[in-house]
Amino acid sequence: MKSNSEGLMIDGVVSYIDRDNIDTDQIIPTEYLKSIKKFGYEDYLFDGWRYKDDGKLGIKKEDREINTDFILNNKPYSESKILLTRDNFGCGSSREHAVWALRDFGIKAVIASSFGDIFYNNCFKNNVLPIKLDKSQIEQIFALVKEDVVEFSIDLQKRIIHLNDNNIINFEVEDFLIDRIIYGLDDVDITLKDRDNIANFESNRKITKPWIYINE
Repeated sequence: MKSNSEGLMIDGVVSYIDRDNIDTDQIIPTEYLKSIKKFGYEDYLFDGWRYKDDGKLGIKKEDREINTDFILNNKPYSESKILLTRDNFGCGSSREHAVWALRDFGIKAVIASSFGDIFYNNCFKNNVLPIKLDKSQIEQIFALVKEDVVEFSIDLQKRIIHLNDNNIINFEVEDFLIDRIIYGLDDVDITLKDRDNIANFESNRKITKPWIYINE
């Protein structure tokens, strides 16, 4: 992600997986949920599709049998920043590891017609932008990416996807959610934006309800 005169952008090659209902177990299998770390899951993304062998936590892709037919194993898609898919992406269990794996691989935006609710919210907490578009727009984009390798530019502040030939698609995201991506905010950061109001509340509370603080 970078900043320029037109606002914050996500620029990159668009990879795609043309199927509905990709669940969080397909994004990252249960085997890798044993780790307590929040980073380092890039080699396990789409594990069952990227590899021909069975993986284990701690084994890197260099030691695996690669499935060369899977799109993310081939350049330039192996360096994609944007993933295109279809309906109900990220459905299934609520594992946050699914978003961590996408993020660690380098995916900064996922475009789909719908998302699993918990997955959708987890994306904003981990600096991955989920973009919901109409199915007709998804079809339009699939027609482009299947024809040739393409790069998109996504303007976060203007909510615009710049396609090739100067075509654009607008998308909608609530302001407080897009701010998470633009400014890299987590829940604590968002709470601290109201630190003055919190401090005033605590000061007034000590005056109006002093018995609460009697043991302090």
